[in-house]
Parts: sequence; structure tokens; C-alpha cells
Amino acid sequence: MNRRNKKNFCRIIAACMTAAALTVIAACGNGDETDVNLLDSKESNDRIVTLFSPMEKIEPDAENVARSAADKTILMAEEQLGVTVDFVTYTAEDYQDKSYDDVAMDRARNNMDDLYLLNPDTIRMLGEEGKLMDMSGLACSKNLRDVVKEANTIDGKLVAIPQEVVAYGLFINKDMFDKYNIELPETPDEFLECCRVFKENGIDTPVGANRWWLETFVLAQAYADLYNGGNTEAEIEALNNGESKYSDYMRPGFEFLKKMMDLGYIDAEKAIVSEAIEGEGDDFLSQKTPIVMAYWGAANTETAYGKTDFNMLVIGFPSSRGQMPVMSMTGYGVGINAEHADDAMRVMDVLLSDEALQVYAETNKVISSSKNVEVDCIPALKPLNDKIEANVYVLGANAGMKVEQWGNTCLIVRKLLNGATVDECMEEFDRLQEDSLTR
Repeated sequence: MNRRNKKNFCRIIAACMTAAALTVIAACGNGDETDVNLLDSKESNDRIVTLFSPMEKIEPDAENVARSAADKTILMAEEQLGVTVDFVTYTAEDYQDKSYDDVAMDRARNNMDDLYLLNPDTIRMLGEEGKLMDMSGLACSKNLRDVVKEANTIDGKLVAIPQEVVAYGLFINKDMFDKYNIELPETPDEFLECCRVFKENGIDTPVGANRWWLETFVLAQAYADLYNGGNTEAEIEALNNGESKYSDYMRPGFEFLKKMMDLGYIDAEKAIVSEAIEGEGDDFLSQKTPIVMAYWGAANTETAYGKTDFNMLVIGFPSSRGQMPVMSMTGYGVGINAEHADDAMRVMDVLLSDEALQVYAETNKVISSSKNVEVDCIPALKPLNDKIEANVYVLGANAGMKVEQWGNTCLIVRKLLNGATVDECMEEFDRLQEDSLTR
């Protein structure tokens, strides 16, 4: 895989399919949409359903596992229903053009396509605007994991469904932990102690970081009790109506990150300019850094961390409730005024059926959105998978929250990396919450 393909692979898998990079790019991209970036795969068929997606179908030989998995399930829908799924794709090269999210919002608002592959913040905005159909009546919806329904339900309507649930965790060099007799951390204090020991033993930067994923530490600490304390709906309602403050939830995680920066456990200057995996990956693989954060699929992917020379484990982030996976997901949505709405909904029922999701999960080795589909994970992922199977997790993106979480938290973490105080970061959350209350 050449460098450009590797870069695109990381962006697509770690961003589009995990709601990381592209979710944030929506807030960062600018410029005008250019026709050269919109690609269209026309085929001749009387029944056509158009799908707007960031992943190109027109490069069948590209080394893109996610694309291959999606193609297999789309082919199932085409063969079963006698329709053609016609792709329209967009790539914002080097962030100079409009972001994928910008263009997806515009196309959905103007009823330009039937189906859309959407990131979490886009799902929330389009769902609130009434631009997406309710898919809760589809047969496939009965088999969905509760976390999928929870993340993508707005005003009682299931407006998007993913083919996979993406879990983020800490990738640990277990050999380095064993060398210095360090126990795997459960709480924030235990994590800081691990970093102290590594630092005292000559490890310059115990935690490799990038400009996208440090928010996982914050989200795990902020919402460990909210999602695991048995009072989730009431707590979210209190946040949405202003009775509770997002900043109160977020403060401990930001104070934790600030302490890691001050103690030199993460390199803020490097993190702010580093792309995901490309920034910290080499140090982790060469055993200069014992800890990085990444998404489930990176453990299976040789261009990421799927082939290490050491014993690797993937565990949850430190929280008051112990190791905590952070979950995120994209989702397929159907335009409320889609030209081919009936066929689009039928396509969704096939794409998201247990049969298709089994094919998708086995191809990608990922967590299925169906509670009936299981795929054996590699040993490195077992600690994270055990937590998820026990329904222990934090949602990094929840369409039911009026303040979008993943992208906004990432952007505010960047302010911290650039020198903002914790109080200034909390003021930004308060501003976002005030804005949400006036909408």
C-alpha cells in the first residue's frame, strides 16, 4: 500500500467508520464544493437507489477492507431486490474543500440522494430537522443492540443504523508493563501512576497521542456513571433541558489531561499536529511508547497495529468504574423525501439483516450492530470485548444529546493542547449548551 493509499485508509476507517476525523472536519472544513470531488457510478437498471458515501466503489482493487465488506452486503441487496445501488462519493482532499459532512448535510437537505452514510453529529442534526426517515419499523431493527438504538434515536425515531459498532480503547504494550511490574490501570489515579513509573524508567512519553482521539479519555471519565449507573435517560434529559451542565461532567477528564500534559506524560506540541496513527504509531511499534489510543479495527489491520513484535492488549480507558470502552458509530439514513424511498428502505432491511451483518462482521472482524451476530476477536481485543459483552461502555456520540459530543469534545481538547485553561474549556461547553437551549 503506497503512502497516499495508507493515509486514505486511515482516514476512512478511523474517521468515516468510527466517527472520529470526519466528524471533526465538519467543523473545520471550508471552501466551495467542486464537481471534481463528486464521483458517480452509473449503471443501467430501471430501479436505482442512490447512496452518498465517502468510500469509492469505483476502485475495486483498492486495499480497503471496509469498502470490500460494504460491497459484499450491497451486492446481496442488489441481487435479492433486483435494484442497482448507485454510488455518489465525495472526498475533501487535504481539507481544502468542503468536508464530507458539509456536503452530506447539503445533499440530504435538498433530497439529492436516497441513502446516506452519516457521521454521528450529522445524524443528530438531520434527525432534529426531520430530514431522515424512521427505520424503527424495519424487520432488521428488532435485532439491533440496545447501544445502537440508544445512539441513533431522536424524538422516538430510529433515524440511522450502522453496520458495525466501533469501540475505542487503550492499546497496551504488555511486555513493557511486565518489565516494570506495572499492573494494568483501572482508574485515572492508577493510570497516572503507570505513567509515573514509565517516566522514571526513562520512557520520555508514556502515552502516544494525536489531534483526534484524546477526547476518549475525557468521555470515559465524564459519562462512566451516566451510562452505567441505571439513570441514563433522566441524566440526558437534565442535560438537554439545562438542569445539569455538560461542563460539570467534562471537568474531571480535562483536569486529567492537563495533569498528563504538565507532567510530560503526553507531548501536547506533537499531538496537536499529529494525524491518527501516523503521528504516534511508529513510536508504539518500535516500543518507545507503551500506550496509545485507537479503535477496534486498528488491532486487526497490519497498516495500523495488527502486526506487532510484542504482546499487545486493548483495554478500556480509566474511569471511576474501571476500564471503560468508548463506543461510536456511523449510520445509514434514508432521506425523508427520497425519490426511491420504498426501495431504499428495502435495501436497508437487506444491508442490516443478520445475514448481511454476519458477512460484514466476518470480513471486517468488527462488532456487529446486531445482537445476534458474533465474530471471534483476536486475543489482544478480548479485554475490551469482555467489557462490551457485559454492556459496560460509554457512548462517544449520542444523537439524543442536544450538544454533539465527539466532535465538540475533540475541538475543545485541541484548545487545551494549544494552551487554553481548563476553565476556558469549560466555558466553551457552557456556551454550546446555552446555544442548544435556544434552538
